[in-house]
Amino acid sequence: MKDFGLTTPDLLAFGFFVAAWAAYHVLLGHGPGADKGLNRLMDNYRVRWMLEMSERENRIMDSSLMASLQNGTAFFASTSLLAIGGVSTLLRATDDLLKIFADLPFGADQTRTLWELKIVGLILIFGYAFFKFAWSYRLFNYTAILVGATPQKMSPDKEERRRTAMRAAMMNIAAGRHFTRGQRAFFFALAYFGWFAGPYAFMATTAAILVVMSARQYMSDAQEAVNYEPPETQA
Repeated sequence: MKDFGLTTPDLLAFGFFVAAWAAYHVLLGHGPGADKGLNRLMDNYRVRWMLEMSERENRIMDSSLMASLQNGTAFFASTSLLAIGGVSTLLRATDDLLKIFADLPFGADQTRTLWELKIVGLILIFGYAFFKFAWSYRLFNYTAILVGATPQKMSPDKEERRRTAMRAAMMNIAAGRHFTRGQRAFFFALAYFGWFAGPYAFMATTAAILVVMSARQYMSDAQEAVNYEPPETQA
């Protein structure tokens, strides 16, 4: 690793980054408190949405909502490509950037090879995000098709209507899951930027992002809103 300019703190910081991302991914999806997370709560509402859709005669509102989800996903996919292009340009300015960081009070001594390795890692993160957003867009498209294939309310086959609605719900959940993973890559990319200032800054930014993301899932105003129980009105 010395050929790349990687020090022991660099390896420890990168290992902490990977472990934090992996642990967050596993615990959020399968941990003991996963059912109370904001993502899981919204998945329940995705199911409810599709079941309500199956009981509606006019589904214009559902079509508008699906279009909105697709547009948002397309925006983030395009942003990922722009981010890849922007980060790639840093490879052409390596020498200038190394001089700038060397003059900063928190700047760490870095070799050209290590700097370029960090940039490649950042490109891979944004590339991962792009594939997640692109696949999410495709899954939202499939969801729209399943919504269109759901039998109308007056259909005599109620079981088929519910079955197709649940398939649309599961497809909607899958699309939302991949969209969330793409956004998660964006957040951890912010943590990754800390590595350019040094391994200790890298660990600090990773820990900060991990705390913020966990708080949004379990202690945010959005999570409280989903769990909100209105007070009972007295007659």
